[in-house]
Amino acid sequence: MRLTDKVVVVTGGASGIGRAMLRRFAAEKPRALVVADRDLEGAQRVAEEVGGLAVRCDVAEEKEIQALVGWASGVCGPIDLFCSNAGVAAGGGVEAPDEEWRRSWEVNLMAHVWAARALLPEMLKRKSGYLLTTASAAGLLSMVGSAPYAVTKHAAVALAEWLSLTYGGQGLRVSCLCPLFVNTPMLRGALAQAGGGSIAASGGAVMEPEQVAEAVVAGLDAERFLILPHPEVATFVQRKAADPDRWLAAMRKLQSAV
Repeated sequence: MRLTDKVVVVTGGASGIGRAMLRRFAAEKPRALVVADRDLEGAQRVAEEVGGLAVRCDVAEEKEIQALVGWASGVCGPIDLFCSNAGVAAGGGVEAPDEEWRRSWEVNLMAHVWAARALLPEMLKRKSGYLLTTASAAGLLSMVGSAPYAVTKHAAVALAEWLSLTYGGQGLRVSCLCPLFVNTPMLRGALAQAGGGSIAASGGAVMEPEQVAEAVVAGLDAERFLILPHPEVATFVQRKAADPDRWLAAMRKLQSAV
């Protein structure tokens, strides 16, 4: 998919990966860029920078996603690419408060469900449309120290797979973005909670959001389902599939080192 003359909507667009994608997309000369975020002031700053339109949207509310899709379609025309990018991180295991689990489910999974629900009828009618889900390498592997994040990101990957296999023959294209460590406010917050040691313990490289955005543009151009800015993630997934017990043993060592 080429972004030239396309209508593109990005949730979570006020910062991090969302902001970097919008900046990179702007270079492709789309017809319209819609910056959606719960932080309206932040979204307005990005929209001014990229020549887009800002909308406040809390993706934890289905009615707000429906309103976003309706407004963007009415003002800009049919949405060609919807980047369901907003996400939240929560620490802890099964003992994490129910409120953290609910928020993680709403933002990291149900927001993608609600976006698809709002977009599919029109996209399938015209046999054209692209959904980009921002998940995480945690959705293919796991996340030491955060059950809500690991579980909901796995669910986001599964939903993207289901959408692709169900509607891919009807003109819908789907990609799932699964980065590892990215220098975003979410990562910095997680490191602060973990005492700053998790990345060093895993040996993972931290990528800048702009590098992820470049990988996204290349992935969309190739229409790849899995967009993996960190190529080592593919190797880790292969190792996990080849010998799950060995992989789990390695993850337990990582857990003890954090």
